Amino acid sequence: MSIENEGPEFWEKSFIEKQEMWGFEPANSAILTKDFFLKNSISNILIPGIGYGRNAQLFVENGMRVTGIEISKTAIEIARKHYGKDMTIYHGSVTDMPFDNAQFDGIFCYALIHLLSSDEREKLIRDCYNQLAEGGYMVFSAISKEAPTYGQGKRIGKDRYEMFGGVNLFFYDSESIEAEFDNFGLFEVTKVTENYPFFLIKCKKG
Repeated sequence: MSIENEGPEFWEKSFIEKQEMWGFEPANSAILTKDFFLKNSISNILIPGIGYGRNAQLFVENGMRVTGIEISKTAIEIARKHYGKDMTIYHGSVTDMPFDNAQFDGIFCYALIHLLSSDEREKLIRDCYNQLAEGGYMVFSAISKEAPTYGQGKRIGKDRYEMFGGVNLFFYDSESIEAEFDNFGLFEVTKVTENYPFFLIKCKKG
């Protein structure tokens, strides 16, 4: 099972052509989450959709053990080239989680969940929650309906559009966040600016 239009071929081609397409500076969401994890003594984290590691390295540098999941072999190779063996990375789609039986006290999922269909989003949230240790936190960053691209492209579902040559994006608002995360320990939603307006969604287990 792959992520619809954003399956292995799409991302593999993107990373082959564009390599370190987002540079090496961590996203604002990653910086905020790193601070939050440090404050809560989180030491063992899972990053679904780790890419080439630009966000993950921030956690490693702050003493956290990182496990990642990534659909693109090229992205994993780039991560190994730049960050050595600081991280364990599974090659595969997040829709095939879990990849092991490990429990994590923190999960950080950046700009990934809005690429998925409704069923895939539900499965990812549940799978992440199931891999959280009791008392652990999971943090998702997701694009907001306040983004200027909302409503552009081909409409393929409620608040979901195909754009950028084959990327399917679901745009969140407070209502859809509550609907999808409320049963999984949702306790805080804040706004954060990346290249577009995002939400930072925090959940706690137990």
